[in-house]
Formats: sequence, structure tokens, C-alpha cells
Amino acid sequence: MDLRIFTEPQQGATYDTLLTVAKATEDLGFDAFFRSDHYLSMGSGDGLPGPTDAWITLAGLARETKRIRLGTLMTAGTFRLPGVLAIQVAQVDQMSGGRVELGLGAGWFEEEHKAYGIPFPKEKFARLEEQLEIVTGLWATEAGKTYDFHGTYYDLIKSPALPKPAQSKVPVLIGGHGARRTPRLAARFADEFNIPFASVEDSAAQFERVRDAAREAGRDPGELVYSNALVVCVGRDDQEVARRAAAIGREVDELKANGLAGSPAEVVDKIGRYAEAGSRRVYLQVLDLSDLDHLELISSQVQSQLS
Repeated sequence: MDLRIFTEPQQGATYDTLLTVAKATEDLGFDAFFRSDHYLSMGSGDGLPGPTDAWITLAGLARETKRIRLGTLMTAGTFRLPGVLAIQVAQVDQMSGGRVELGLGAGWFEEEHKAYGIPFPKEKFARLEEQLEIVTGLWATEAGKTYDFHGTYYDLIKSPALPKPAQSKVPVLIGGHGARRTPRLAARFADEFNIPFASVEDSAAQFERVRDAAREAGRDPGELVYSNALVVCVGRDDQEVARRAAAIGREVDELKANGLAGSPAEVVDKIGRYAEAGSRRVYLQVLDLSDLDHLELISSQVQSQLS
């Protein structure tokens, strides 16, 4: 079971804060550092000092880290044209020496689009399908040849399909709870399927839908990595768990029901249940980025038991 650190910088974080967390992620032996792709805070927080851009952040971290994988859960398809996104991700992959992964979703948070003048189209999912085809098609085009695409929303004519990523295949993550279109899209394009903030039972059901879609598409379901994203709140005792829950504005019982919360033993046990449901990787949503002791505790008393 891989454990990855997943951050939500739109809730309030500078690049320096993210760099500190990413370096701790690497030093403590976690597999990867991922971040969300949002420009507006959610809930009651003010988001100060303001948003940071996902791919600019990852470009900086690509040069400041050496081992950990870097990526997004999920890049919003509404934020970037697919040709531009293919260039950005390929460049950051080169800058990292081949450690980048692309999580790509349709985009959903309408308020942030209004706040920053970003178009919010109605037909987001159909656009996402074309975006995935274009990004992966550009990367797969043989050097020296050109790429053409003629879709409903995008047209590419004689693209040189450059630059190329450092990796021969940048892993693509697709995720969500949709019962029909999402599994079909994952079966076609994904290297990894991620279900965010879901129960063990719902995860197992969604993983099976993706496996069924893969088989229908003539693909081996075992080719995909199946993963979860879950909020994390671990403490050495009940008091420490309660303190960490209060710091992120959550209740302990709610966190235990809907995330990974409690003592290290409780969290290891629950991760084991997700593993039984088919999950091979968990993205730990860390909401208090100032609490590096939390990461050290997870590394020493949770991750150590899973490895």
C-alpha cells in the first residue's frame, strides 16, 4: 500500500509552505506529494494569502525534490487548453527527471470560475474526453511526426506534438463517483483510478465498475492502479486526535466515519479494509500544513506497518 500526501493549498498556503511539506514528504519516506487545482477557498476559510497555481507549484517542487512523485488531484479541465496542458506537464516532467503524474478532471467549482473570469461550460464531461484524447495523443506521437485532432470542442492541425515528457508514459489519473461515464473514461485513458472521500463499500463497488468497463473495452483490469483519497487525522492518544480535528474544524466521530482518524492502530486497520476492497494506494488529505509532527507520526507508526 502506497501512502501519498495530498494537500489543498486553496485553503491558505504559500509556495514556501508547500515546499516545506513536500520536503518533509520526501524525507519521511512517503511515495508522492500531490496537490489540488483550485483558485478559491472553500468553506469558512479566507484562503490567505491567496491561491497558488498547481503546475507552477509543481515546477518549483520538481527542482527542489529528488525522489517523490509529483501530481494533481485533479487538474481542472476548464482551466487549461489541452495542448497547453500537454506542454506544461511535459516540461515539468522533464524538470523533475520523470516524476510527474497527471490527474485530470472536468472541473466543478463554479464560484472560482466566476471569481477569476474563467469560462464554465455546461458540457464539461464531453470536453474532458477530448482533452484526455489530445493530451495523451500529443505525448504518444512519434518524434518528427505531427498530430491532428478534429473534435466538437478542439481542433489541432499539424501539431509538432512537442515537447515530450521525460517518461515514456506519464501516468494519467481519472477519478470520481460516476457510475457509467467515469468508469468508461477510466477504462480508455487511465493508468490509475481514484475515488475521493468514499466508504470502503462504495470504493469496492466503484472499483468493480471500472474493472467491468475495462473488460468491456478489451483491457486487462489489472493494468490499472485503484486508489482512494481520504482525510487523515492521527494522534498518539485521544487528546491529540481531538486537537488535530479541532485544528481543521472537524469532529472526531465524523472523521472516523468518513476518513482515516484515530490512533495509528485504528488507521492501519481501516487502511487494511480499503486494501481488501481493492485499493493499492491512499492519498492522505492533510489539511493542517503547519503540523509536520503529524506527518512524522504517520510515517513512523502508520506507514511503517503497511510496508
